[in-house]
Parts: sequence; C-alpha cells; structure tokens
Amino acid sequence: MSLLDGILSQVTSNVDIKNLASKVGISPEQAEAAVAALAKAHPQEGDTVDTAAAATGLDSGILSQIVGHIGGEGSLGQFASIFNGGGEGGGIMDKIGGLAGGLFGGGKA
Repeated sequence: MSLLDGILSQVTSNVDIKNLASKVGISPEQAEAAVAALAKAHPQEGDTVDTAAAATGLDSGILSQIVGHIGGEGSLGQFASIFNGGGEGGGIMDKIGGLAGGLFGGGKA
C-alpha cells in the first residue's frame, strides 16, 4: 500500500491508487501525481481541477473523475488538510521532506 493509499483510507473507503487509476484509465503513477496535485491545489486560489491539470498535464475531465471517486470536494478538502498539514505539525509531505533531508544531509545543523 502506498503512502497516498494510507492517507486516502483516512478520508474515504474503498479507494486506492491502483484501483483509482484503473477506473479513470491512467497509470498508477499518474494517479498518484494527480491526487497529490489535487491536494496541493485545493487550498490555492482558483479552480482546483484546473490548477492540478496545469501541474500534471492530465485532462481536467480525468481529474474531475478522480475528485468524484475520492468522495467529492469535501473528502478532497480532508485529504488536502492531511496531505498539506492543516495544523501545527505540518503535512505528510513536510514530514517526508524533513526525513529525506535528514537522511541525505539536508537537515539543519
């Protein structure tokens, strides 16, 4: 199970990256990139799907389908909060970045 599958399971049931990719006709790697781009775009100004489409190069229709499979805008908002960090601790991507920085010498001295 991928990291994104774990986060998705916290906001919706029966959605995983591999099955999601199959449902919308893209590769699992594209699905991961799409879900991450949607999460990143959700709190930004403008249309979430259009912003994610510009970031990934995927068709906005496919991204709209992904939002629907995730559970709509409400579930996407929950996912984005976990992914981006709605609280003091930062999001999962901040934590991964910090871990990677520590492993590869990029941490604070």
